[in-house]
Amino acid sequence: MSNNYTISFVNMMIVCVWSVFLLATASAFGSPQDILRQPTEINNNNETLTNLALMRRRFASLALSCIHREYPNKLAHVLATDSDVQPPRQLTPTFYGCFDWHSAVHGHWLLARLARIDVNLTAECRQALGKSFTKENILKEVAYINNDQRLPFERPYGLAWFLKLATELDEWALVETENVEEIQRWRDNIRPLEMLIVTRLSSWLPKLSYPVRSGEHSQTAFALGFALDYAYQMHNSAFAQLIEQRSLVFFHADKTYPFNYEPSGEDFLSAGLAEADLMRRVMEKNPQDFVRWFNEFLSTETLPNNLEPPSITDPTDPKLIHLAGLCISRAWMLEAIADALAVDIQQNNRRDQLYELSKRNAQTGLTAIDENNYEGGHWLGTFAVYLITRRQPLSNGGTDQDYRVTLVLCFLLTVFF
Repeated sequence: MSNNYTISFVNMMIVCVWSVFLLATASAFGSPQDILRQPTEINNNNETLTNLALMRRRFASLALSCIHREYPNKLAHVLATDSDVQPPRQLTPTFYGCFDWHSAVHGHWLLARLARIDVNLTAECRQALGKSFTKENILKEVAYINNDQRLPFERPYGLAWFLKLATELDEWALVETENVEEIQRWRDNIRPLEMLIVTRLSSWLPKLSYPVRSGEHSQTAFALGFALDYAYQMHNSAFAQLIEQRSLVFFHADKTYPFNYEPSGEDFLSAGLAEADLMRRVMEKNPQDFVRWFNEFLSTETLPNNLEPPSITDPTDPKLIHLAGLCISRAWMLEAIADALAVDIQQNNRRDQLYELSKRNAQTGLTAIDENNYEGGHWLGTFAVYLITRRQPLSNGGTDQDYRVTLVLCFLLTVFF
């Protein structure tokens, strides 16, 4: 009997030591939310990635290896004259890598985000960004895009990612303490292209009679979400009001969304979740309005089975691998929606379901990323970084969940059960 007591005492001591270790680790490797979002184990090519620092390094490497890699390359290219027959690096000398223009844009966003939040990556990321964001390069981008034959160029997906990049640089310049002049120079250099894109979207939105509800690049809701983030950051009230007004026209009356029609076989975005993720932004000042809207939008008590992670049958197929991106974008959208429901305690059960579904989709999507497959490697790193670094402000001053306690409880269950 005394041996049993001794064993129990030893186990309790181990638990105490590990509890302290886990609490310290949670603080060292990022916010409690980041730790929870991190899959317990992600296996890829016999490598086990078990902390966010390694994940950030891995995804930074994907972008660093492709933003200046010209080929293979898929041009969304309308020829206006013979002179337009040029290699990508001459047509768009900033965003010519990563297989296509929009992937090059968000590859630069990835590097800007990681340079800002991870000091171990800052030097490499800054060097790559400095090579791209020259005034000369950006003006050539403007000259290429500012052509009447190219009015729909990268609209809306690539344009929205560019605005997300501008938002990131703007936020970075506001908080950086070292060599901020360099970041501000990049910020100033990209402004001509930024202004062209805002003008393009502002002209297009009032003429868009209906939203595009696809699961790929043409989708309206996803792009408007990023554009609205940009408008808020820049205090561009006219642009923000336009986006809010068109979003309400497009989506406010939607009820009982048919999630059973999703996904399509090549989706990387959920039309339904992206719509809800947009509407929680639009209604952020009146969060109870979003709760009411969402309860009518998703009127069932249980979440649709169609939102469970799909099967990714061939990660080497450039279209079928889209489903990995779908899982990852679902994960961040489900999480953001759940956060927005925090203002109503009656939504706690639904929030728990959304968080759990988010984690399952994240696990499937992140596991599918393979550096050896350029079909997904040239873009999935951005989706992964957006997920693991997503920052969601607290609603109405509410307290966020301390997931470090959850980690300790998980360890207790592991020891005793």
